[in-house]
Amino acid sequence: MKTIDVDRSLCDNHGQCAIAAPDVFRMNADGELEYEATFDDGLLDEVEEAIDVCPVQAIFLKD
Repeated sequence: MKTIDVDRSLCDNHGQCAIAAPDVFRMNADGELEYEATFDDGLLDEVEEAIDVCPVQAIFLKD
């Protein structure tokens, strides 16, 4: 299992991560980001794409 963190002070809820990795990130009914802090290794490519497309670089992969 891998772990991510989203810096809420940076996140502007653009939702690009939810498009890139919908199994990990999603936008709730209020338009705010929700995410799974841990995810299966098989989703790593999607999560790395989400990290890359985040316009404010608010997503961090943790060891």
